[in-house]
Amino acid sequence: MNRLKLRLLLEQFFLEDIGERDVTSELIFGEEEKGEIVFLAKENGIFCGQAVIETGFSLLDEKVEINLLVKDGERIEKGQRLATVRGRVAELLKGERVVLNLVQRMSGIATKTREAVNILGTTQTKIVDTRKTTPGLRMLEKYAVRCGGGLNHRFGLYDAVMIKDNHISFSGSISKAVEKVRKNLGHMVKIEVETETKEEMLEAINAGVDVIMFDNRKPEEIKEWIPYVPKGIITEASGGITLNNLGSYKDCGVDVISLGFLTHTVKALDISVKVHVRG
Repeated sequence: MNRLKLRLLLEQFFLEDIGERDVTSELIFGEEEKGEIVFLAKENGIFCGQAVIETGFSLLDEKVEINLLVKDGERIEKGQRLATVRGRVAELLKGERVVLNLVQRMSGIATKTREAVNILGTTQTKIVDTRKTTPGLRMLEKYAVRCGGGLNHRFGLYDAVMIKDNHISFSGSISKAVEKVRKNLGHMVKIEVETETKEEMLEAINAGVDVIMFDNRKPEEIKEWIPYVPKGIITEASGGITLNNLGSYKDCGVDVISLGFLTHTVKALDISVKVHVRG
C-alpha cells in the first residue's frame, strides 16, 4: 500500500470529522493526560488495517505507542485483541472513529474475499475485484481484496483498456473499436473486450485482444466456448455471479472471475474499540 497516499487520505478524513477541534475531548481531558484503547474482534473474520492504525494515530500523536497483535490477512476470532494504542487521551478519541470505520470495512472486504476464494476452491481460477469501489477508498478496498486472497482488476480507467457494450455500439463493432485503440495505444497496456455471444467472442479473438470477458454467461456456455480461445488470451467471467452460484464456475476454464460485490455491497466486520483502564 502507498503510505504517502494513505497519509493524505487520512488527513482528509480526520479534517472532515474533527474540523477545528474535538470539543468534547478537549474540554474533558488535559493536554498530557494519557490512556490506552484496545481494538477487539466481535466476530470471526480476516483482519485488514495495520497501516491505517499505525499511520492514523501517529498523525495525531507522534509519541503514540502502538502494539499490533495481528497481521493483515490473518484470521481473527470473536473476542480476540487486535491492537493496543497508548497515547494522549484527547488524540486517541479524535482518531478512533475514523480509524475504526476503515479497519471494519477493510476487514469486511478481506473476509468476504476469503470466503469467495474458499468457495471457488481452485488455484487455477483467480478471484478479482472491480471498479465498484467507494469513492476515495479504492486503494484501501483493493488492498483488502489482496489481503483476503484475491487479486486486483484494473485500478481505474487509466491503466487498461476495457471495451464494453457502449463502446462497441458507438464504434459500430468490436473490430472497429479495437482498431481505433491499437492506432494510439502503447505496447504496455492490455486490451480487454466484453462479450455476450459466441460471435462477439470470435470477433474479439480475430481482432487480437489480450483479454476476453464472458459477461453474464452461464458456466455451461463458457465451458462450451472457451476451447475456441487461443492460449495467449486471458479469459474472465463476470456478471450475475454470487456466492451462491460461484462454485458452479470452478471448472468452466476461465483464468479469472471478477466480483463486484466484494467491495460495493460488503458488510463491515464487527470490530470495537474499548478503553483500557490500568489499575
